Amino acid sequence: MPLTNDRIEQIVGNLGRSRILILGDIMLDEYLFGLVDRISPEAPVPVVEISSSKQLLGGAANVAANIRTLSEQPILLGVVGPDEASSKLSALLEQKDISDDALITDDSRQTTIKTRIIAHGQQVVRTDREDRHELSTETEQRVFDKFSEWADEIQAVIISDYGKGVITASLLERVIKICTEKNIFIAVDPKETHFFNYRQVSLITPNHHEAGFAYGRRIRTEEDLLEVGAGLLKRLEARSILITRGQDGMSLFQDGGEPTHIPTFARKVFDVTGAGDTVIATFVAAVSAGADLVEAAVVANAAAGITIGEVGTASVTPEQLRKELVLNVKNGNLITTGTGH
Repeated sequence: MPLTNDRIEQIVGNLGRSRILILGDIMLDEYLFGLVDRISPEAPVPVVEISSSKQLLGGAANVAANIRTLSEQPILLGVVGPDEASSKLSALLEQKDISDDALITDDSRQTTIKTRIIAHGQQVVRTDREDRHELSTETEQRVFDKFSEWADEIQAVIISDYGKGVITASLLERVIKICTEKNIFIAVDPKETHFFNYRQVSLITPNHHEAGFAYGRRIRTEEDLLEVGAGLLKRLEARSILITRGQDGMSLFQDGGEPTHIPTFARKVFDVTGAGDTVIATFVAAVSAGADLVEAAVVANAAAGITIGEVGTASVTPEQLRKELVLNVKNGNLITTGTGH
């Protein structure tokens, strides 16, 4: 069924009433902007003359920013280093009205920094400064203890796994166990190499490359998509899987339900950085606001269509979301279909 204007008002109107905990790899995203008008005499590479820069919340911190912009209350739980980057992260979180009380400092790690150099509107190169070793037993326990403190006050958990070592198999197992016991909705933005650690979650949101890699079959056709989606759902014993498909939109697979395909809403594509963060944040916020899984996927798809038209990571407000959804109802773009579309 298509989403109606009345239902859009109900879902968007209920945003802002939930506490959502985000657990994962926290990053500082740095952007350097400039122009290229010559090639280096030292090597065949462009010389970028930097004219401006900005720093943004990245990784799990960007998920938290998306949750906050949707008027929900995020609790950001993760690990940073004792360094200048963590101080910058805390300052950026404060600007977004997000507490850093659940950030845990690990003296053996540096805070992840991803630096992107942009020239003439295009990314020239990215540099990463990070540690990717798994948490020590002691630090993992500190993370779990902090999670346990919040477990009775949250409506949902988002696992934001970028493979930087915070989401260990043992930590994930313990967190999923508590969420299952307390009926807390748990969603995972996966790292493909950890895919089968995410068992019995409420939602997992791989893109089509990650899903195909995990299942062992590249998604080229609709038949491939249906086999991969249904197969992963069964193997993971998950409640739902949302496979994002770029320009082809999204496909939702539910335990006991038919697949649902949702066309893309994007009118222009400028930068896909952080789009996955927007999808999972908006989906979980919508579920917390009373949406069913199909409605939540439609709402998340609309949010993604907004963010990929922006440079760098971006967040969507409830009013932007409402306008985008209403526009797509008017244009007939919200109709979802089962198999054989």
